[in-house]
Amino acid sequence: MNNIVGIIPARAGSKGIPRKNIKKIAGKPLIAWTIEAAMESRAIDRVIVSTDDEKILQIANEWGAEVPFIRPKKFATDTTTTFAVVKHAMEWLKKTENISFEYVMLLQPTSPLRTKEDICEAVHLMQKNNAFSVVSVSEAFNHPYLIKKINESGILEDFINNHPEFSQRQQLPKVFTLNGAIYLLKWEVLNKRQSFTPEGTLAYIMPQERSIDIDTPWDFFIAEQLLKKRKIARRF
Repeated sequence: MNNIVGIIPARAGSKGIPRKNIKKIAGKPLIAWTIEAAMESRAIDRVIVSTDDEKILQIANEWGAEVPFIRPKKFATDTTTTFAVVKHAMEWLKKTENISFEYVMLLQPTSPLRTKEDICEAVHLMQKNNAFSVVSVSEAFNHPYLIKKINESGILEDFINNHPEFSQRQQLPKVFTLNGAIYLLKWEVLNKRQSFTPEGTLAYIMPQERSIDIDTPWDFFIAEQLLKKRKIARRF
């Protein structure tokens, strides 16, 4: 039995940013940053891109990832769940190549700032704690106690009622949000519970500057500036 398979889901459709997964960012197609980090980490036995698109297939191959199948259209719609995409890939490997992996790592191409070190550290965290699930998070940018809602009269109200009062922001309890960069789970657990954050999941904490999940043109712009800054820093 093999150990870890990395699955990068990348379908052709994208509402917020057309052809997002192959759009150039800091000199590379967006998906290339994720492929590169996964390949260079050497923590993953196989890096597979699941796509329904020939152009994405071509680019994925150019950057070293495997694309052993074209994802069926029924698994490439706006309503297709990520679990369904991963399950299709795992079942294809078992049926076609008779290969089973104990762990699956979901690496979304919309998290280009994730590094090979992040991938290695997530794997190390799982091994160290003999865990069945590790998911990357970052400290929440907006604390839920400070979030407001607007009622029907246009008046601001607390989104969370009856929360404790704090005189300084620094006193607020730390809260974290999923950043979408790394989901590492035992396949047996994921397949049974059909959740990427089952009860008992360990948190791998990443800094906010590596936690941008690109969904809008503004996300894309900010991520590109950070990637360009990283490239310049590595020259020195």
